[in-house]
Amino acid sequence: MSDAGPLIHLHELRCLTLMADFPAVYVPAAVWEEVKHHRPGALRHPRVPLTRVSELPEPNPALTALILSLQLHAGEQAALRLLQRFPSAVLLTDDDAARRAADRLGHEVHGTLGILLRAIRRGLKTQKQVVGLLKAIPKRTTLHVRAGLLDAVIADAQNELM
Repeated sequence: MSDAGPLIHLHELRCLTLMADFPAVYVPAAVWEEVKHHRPGALRHPRVPLTRVSELPEPNPALTALILSLQLHAGEQAALRLLQRFPSAVLLTDDDAARRAADRLGHEVHGTLGILLRAIRRGLKTQKQVVGLLKAIPKRTTLHVRAGLLDAVIADAQNELM
């Protein structure tokens, strides 16, 4: 399941192909429209098979409570609703509230930063390449990340063993 953030930010970094490493990437229609509005090229990448999903299950009571308490936006709500259909799937999101909701529901979550670090472990990018991409985030992307967190992730990437 993907929210708009990782699709947009990886496309901004010109490394959307990292999404092709996931067995499938399901994108709820609300997220699809958000990406189409902000970064349409992310939806047409020839090596990244995205599947648009229009029909979503109704949120269960636990998810409904989290939607209300965390004030989740439409795209995040849709991604979490779709996650109900695929409970073993990973949620790809950069939204803090959506991450907390997924975590509380017991789901694995990765954002743009985690996908970049994963690329080192999976042999898709070198440490040097990932460190360069991480350092480029403030200049080349619309991803808002605290400088301290980004510095910590860069340090992790520099210490990551292949």
